[in-house]
Amino acid sequence: MSVLEGTGGERCHAVLPDTPYGPLTLVAEGDTLVGLYMTDQRHRPPQESFGPPEDPLTPPFAETVRQLRAYFDGTLTDFDLPLAPHGTPFQRVVWDALREIPYGATLSYGQLAERIGKPSAARAVGLANGKNPIGIIIPCHRVIGASGSLTGYGGGLDRKRLLLDFEQGSALPGTHDLAHVRHQPLGGLQ
Repeated sequence: MSVLEGTGGERCHAVLPDTPYGPLTLVAEGDTLVGLYMTDQRHRPPQESFGPPEDPLTPPFAETVRQLRAYFDGTLTDFDLPLAPHGTPFQRVVWDALREIPYGATLSYGQLAERIGKPSAARAVGLANGKNPIGIIIPCHRVIGASGSLTGYGGGLDRKRLLLDFEQGSALPGTHDLAHVRHQPLGGLQ
């Protein structure tokens, strides 16, 4: 499923307080997910822009919660949700390309730039990657530096390492001890 332009519907949000990567805030416009934000995330919009709070177990969030739970359990490797992050046409091209990086794999910013037909745009790809408003589901954590090093991640490099280790099978969610990330299952979300 490709990244669509914002729907323009009424916004609402739900908070998943206890995930292996800390609290996550989901933002929807109508039935479409437009945001998934971590605590202390760079480029996180102001809370008041998210709309009123809703129950995460009801539409429009129930399917997102179900798929996130399956991802955290290690049984889902590819999300299938209606997404409409707000961004420029170039950013949306980059975000579409991010969704093509297989689970457990990584690409460099330069490789991603080549994939979208802009081989000299590695820095622009990095900037678009950093502005991704739907972390985890649009897997910007799978993009690394040319040398294989971990470079910027809006949710923090510790979370990026956790996500990559989890997807590559070297760690289970919640097995790292980071003071700023709560490591618990989706507590109470059935």
